Amino acid sequence: MEGVFLDLATVDHGDLDLSPLREALPRWRMYARPEGGLVEAIGDAAVVVTNKQRLDAGVLRSASRLRLICLAATGTDNVDLATAAEQGIAVSNIRDYCTASVVEQVFALLLALSRRLPEHTAAVRRGDWARAGQFSLLDYPFAELHGRCLGIVGHGTLGGAVGAAARAFGMEVLVARRPGGRDDRPERLPLEALLQRCDVLSLHCPLTPATRGLIGERELARMKPGAILINTARGALVDGAALLCWLRDGRLGGAGIDVLPEEPPPASDPLASARLDNLLVTPHVAWASSQARQRAVDAVAANIRAWRDGRARNRVEG
Repeated sequence: MEGVFLDLATVDHGDLDLSPLREALPRWRMYARPEGGLVEAIGDAAVVVTNKQRLDAGVLRSASRLRLICLAATGTDNVDLATAAEQGIAVSNIRDYCTASVVEQVFALLLALSRRLPEHTAAVRRGDWARAGQFSLLDYPFAELHGRCLGIVGHGTLGGAVGAAARAFGMEVLVARRPGGRDDRPERLPLEALLQRCDVLSLHCPLTPATRGLIGERELARMKPGAILINTARGALVDGAALLCWLRDGRLGGAGIDVLPEEPPPASDPLASARLDNLLVTPHVAWASSQARQRAVDAVAANIRAWRDGRARNRVEG
């Protein structure tokens, strides 16, 4: 029985222990990225591990011996689940492996923006502090997180953990109703109301037809002057061009963006090419601490072992 890891380089940078995978199956072919076509790369493998490679109906119908797809991620949108079910191919994903990493990234971005670290650092490098004539340079005033309001869109495992961390900072936490669906829980607010109240908005919802473009010109106009937007979820949740205009005009306090609609981004992406002190863009690394990536490998191996034992673990249905 053979396994194929189609895009190992998206998870491992040579710093992980891959022995759990090798112990789960006797034979492996591991590609940093697929060599040639996906059908050729999969070959006669019974198990395929993929992070971002798209396995469409044509690929799945050509993989005659494939019996298990293990996603090295939580999202399942890159696999045609209906065709997998039709072909008798089980699909599993991994869950809750990167919560601590994402929470830390959210607050790294938020603290850097709220305390204006890019501007303070640049001021020191320019010599502004040396010329200040006093011990402290107060050219970039900032407020504490304590007592401010965090709004969360998407209150699953990640959103809930971000809310818990925010409360530890002394922040008030508000949660939006589920976008695009019936959600009449009284403790949750319509997005429009939440935008008007929060000082920080953090996105943790999946990308669906109902959430694509969730934060655009109309929503940005409802946010408080000086508010901060954090997006570690999916790039297409936010209208990047509209956001850039609001940041340049100073109508928002800042934005911390870890995800973009196309990755890697083209030169035309408005946020990737911008140079603003109140915009921080990181290359989709919120999830990617070394510990989280090792947990991902371990979880994939556990899914394979469960499948070999006839058990369904983290099974995804079409």
